[in-house]
Amino acid sequence: MSKTVVRTDDVDGFFARAKDAARRADQGQVFDGNVTLTFEDPQQMFTVLSQARRRLMLEVMREPKTINELTQRLHRNRSAITKDVGLLEKVGLVVSQRQANPGHGIQKVICSVAPKIEMVATLG
Repeated sequence: MSKTVVRTDDVDGFFARAKDAARRADQGQVFDGNVTLTFEDPQQMFTVLSQARRRLMLEVMREPKTINELTQRLHRNRSAITKDVGLLEKVGLVVSQRQANPGHGIQKVICSVAPKIEMVATLG
C-alpha cells in the first residue's frame, strides 16, 4: 500500500467514493493502492489521532519498533503505549507482530500500514 488517507466526510461522500470505486472496478481500471479511513465527525478523528498517537505513528513509520522502544523514545508509560497501539490497530493504521526475543520471551513489534498517512479534515 502506498498511502493511507484518514479523512472526515458524511455518509453521502462515503457512498459517492464507494460508487466511484465500483465503477472503476467494473471498467477494469487499476487502483492506486491507497486506503481511505473515514470518520463522520472531525472531533472523533482528532480524538483518535491525538498528538501522542500521531507521534507514535511517526515513530513506526520511520521504522518498526517494539513497545519497549516506543516507551523509551516517546518518554511515555508502557500501558499508555500498549493502549494506543491497540486503538491504532483497531482503526487500521498500525499492525503488530509477535517476535521471539532471545533470552527474554516474546516482544511485540509495531509497524505502520503505509509509508505515508495523509489526514484530511473538512469542517462545515
